[in-house]
Amino acid sequence: TSKYYLELAIPSNDTEFRSLLQKRGIQLAATDQSNLNLYCSEASLPGSSIATLEQTSDRTGVTERHAHRRVFDDRIDFTFYVDAEKYLVINFFEAWIDYITGDSTPTVGQDNPTYFYRMNYPDEYTCSGMKITKFERDSAKKGSRLTYNFVKAFPISINSMPVSYDSSQLLKCTVSMTYIRYTIIPTRAATPPAKD
Repeated sequence: TSKYYLELAIPSNDTEFRSLLQKRGIQLAATDQSNLNLYCSEASLPGSSIATLEQTSDRTGVTERHAHRRVFDDRIDFTFYVDAEKYLVINFFEAWIDYITGDSTPTVGQDNPTYFYRMNYPDEYTCSGMKITKFERDSAKKGSRLTYNFVKAFPISINSMPVSYDSSQLLKCTVSMTYIRYTIIPTRAATPPAKD
């Protein structure tokens, strides 16, 4: 279960989002993007189910169930280690949530009693291309892995993070994200040709 890799994506309107990050002192360079992926300490592979309709009285004494829709889990949780230098994970997801709520261009500061916000459109704050790849230790030889690709994903909550004067531990940040659906991309090594 420990062999996996998360590839975070950024919102579709990446120019405006990167501009917001820069205002907050985050230069989302390639190394920062890689670090965000590597800081993920826990993830879960998504699930889905079939929604059914109950049909009674078609046949005497029989209740049937008919499938009518596939239902995807409504959220997926990721837990990240928080780096002590930049607090990159916390700042990144806080900025993303601010971007969703339209706080990227506030006319009044958040500390002002008359503060308000206006939500952005989903096409601007969702991302496609976020992936979780599950692989095995010897996948370089076998080439077998499973990749879950999430469509229109975005964060919906950042869990509280308790701190205390007790024995120190690494600070962790858990973020819940939602999405429309996922697709599975199985990858296997090519089968070698049969020998004569």
